[in-house]
Amino acid sequence: KEGDFFYDSVLWAVENGITTGATETTFNPNGQCQRAQVVTFLWRAAGSPEPTSTVNPFTDVPEDAFYYKAVLWAVEEGITEGTSENTFSPADDCMRVTVVAFLYRAMKEPEVSMTTSPFSDVPADSWFAAPVLWAVENDITNGTSDTTFSPDATCNRAEVVTFLYRAYNK
Repeated sequence: KEGDFFYDSVLWAVENGITTGATETTFNPNGQCQRAQVVTFLWRAAGSPEPTSTVNPFTDVPEDAFYYKAVLWAVEEGITEGTSENTFSPADDCMRVTVVAFLYRAMKEPEVSMTTSPFSDVPADSWFAAPVLWAVENDITNGTSDTTFSPDATCNRAEVVTFLYRAYNK
């Protein structure tokens, strides 16, 4: 509905073919976003480029899956390495930290000028410090509170599409 924080983000995502929604008439903003969906949204936001490789390193990514090409592309682009050497875990819910890390890598890991995290749950020496600082610096997220990012919280569909909208509309 107009007035929802994600309203413009959903319109943008639908208009640009990034998502078609949960059904023809619903978006399901509070629905959990799975890893396969997030990578597919990123792939579509990049224009759905054809992967150059047909080598699939993951046993849990079948060739007929809607996310197959998106996952191959994401591996080629260095956006993901999967959850292990031979699994991607497409049905796993995506955590906030994973979404921000995927997005940061999709943007080619831009320079971050912030050196101090405003969030007590984002240690400076963590693997995700740079992606989170980049997201804060670029107004992609302002956290779940003034002092927390909640890296391990599941990211819902509204949050994912809003992160994408903010990153791709700078």
